[in-house]
Amino acid sequence: MNVQSNYHMTKFDKSSKIYIAGHSGMVGSACWRILQKSGYTNLIGKSSKDLDLRNQIAVKDFLSKEKPKVIIDCAAKVGGILANDKYPFDFIIDNLQIQNNLIKTAHDLNIKKLIFLGSSCIYPKFAKQPIKEEYLLTGPLEVTNQWYALAKISGIKLIEALKKQYKRDYIALMPTNLYGPNDNYNLETSHVLPALIRKFHEAKILNKDEVKLWGSGEPLREFLFVDDLAEVIKYFIENSTKYSYLNVGSSLEITIKELSNLVKTIVGFNGNVIWDKKMPNGTPRKLMDSSKMKNYGLTPKVSLSDGIRITYQDFLNNYENIKSI
Repeated sequence: MNVQSNYHMTKFDKSSKIYIAGHSGMVGSACWRILQKSGYTNLIGKSSKDLDLRNQIAVKDFLSKEKPKVIIDCAAKVGGILANDKYPFDFIIDNLQIQNNLIKTAHDLNIKKLIFLGSSCIYPKFAKQPIKEEYLLTGPLEVTNQWYALAKISGIKLIEALKKQYKRDYIALMPTNLYGPNDNYNLETSHVLPALIRKFHEAKILNKDEVKLWGSGEPLREFLFVDDLAEVIKYFIENSTKYSYLNVGSSLEITIKELSNLVKTIVGFNGNVIWDKKMPNGTPRKLMDSSKMKNYGLTPKVSLSDGIRITYQDFLNNYENIKSI
């Protein structure tokens, strides 16, 4: 993100301990990378094998021992349309447990800063575009990912309640569709952009004539490179805000069909694309109004084409591990 110099940067001790929940995932690893690059020296993370964030006692014991000054909650059970539809209970209960444990324990232990990561799917399916923060809970959700969305809405409201009742310096950030290094390429649980990268790459190396994609390709989507989100997170570690939740987006739209053509070109697949219109499209359009974020001088700096090239190179570097999932 580009940050305008006329915004005051508060003093923040870069040796203060910061716990990144979900540090090995796409968002968590981007936060680690950006914070480390910016001079933060006391970052901590725990793998899910070593710390089950669904376990309230384990979370409280860990945070009581470590005493971080900041928590960045990037941990979540995530997935695309297929996964949400197939595992609805898991998507609600796991995400509720993870975020409730982290948020309540942070409050109980008087941890000064907490940044909670939500999702643009919290907004109504047919919300007026671009989507403003105040449109939350003004209409029905997209049914294909309502389970995940409901959990995230609960997290946002927890942050809002803590800010209102206890004046906590906590914030929830609502990123648009994210992509970047360390993305999830499992075709059963991945989102659209990493799924396209994998499908086109594997079709290329297998010399296939075509790739079949879901829906009509007509829905519009907005994408944000994950390092740009990490820059926003860093900003709100170093600064306070009156808002309890803010949209974080690029303000640039592209149809899924245009996106597929861009990925196809970058990957170098020369075959045809077949659209299976019997399969669901999801929300027809989802563009977020990120004007409040931009009022802080925060603007994305990585273009979609550059971001996809960086992501594809990361995919290639890790393909030996990816192809087994």
